[in-house]
Amino acid sequence: MGTSPAMGRRWADGRGTLVVRGGRGGAEVRVPLEIAASYRARTRGLLGRDSVDGAMLLTPAGSVHTFRMRMSVDVAYLDRRLAVVAVRTMRPGRLGLPRLRSRHVLEAAAGAMAGWGLRAGAEVVVLPTDG
Repeated sequence: MGTSPAMGRRWADGRGTLVVRGGRGGAEVRVPLEIAASYRARTRGLLGRDSVDGAMLLTPAGSVHTFRMRMSVDVAYLDRRLAVVAVRTMRPGRLGLPRLRSRHVLEAAAGAMAGWGLRAGAEVVVLPTDG
C-alpha cells in the first residue's frame, strides 16, 4: 500500500505533488500541491484567494471552515494512512463538521476533486518537493 509512509509523517510547509490512485478511469492523477503544516500556514489556508492551482493539504487538521473565503471549495478528509474518509463541497461562510478518523484535510476549487476521481475510499500519496 503506497500510503504507509504517511503514518507518523510530519510534513513542513512547502510544495509537492498529490497523487490520486484510481482516479479518472482508473488512471493515476497527479496534481500540484501546497502543504500547510505550520499553525500559521494552516490558519491562513486559502483565505483571501480567488483560486488555487491544484490542491492544498492542511496537516494536521480534522475540520475546516470557509469564513472569509472568496470561493467555494472541495474538501477531502483524510485518515492517517491518507485514505479519503469523506469529500464535501463547501460554499463561503460555512463551518465544516469534524470527521471521525480525519487527520489531514485537502482543499481544492469546487468541482476539481470529482474531475480527479477523488472520492471516499480512494487513496492519495503526498510527494513533497525536497529543498
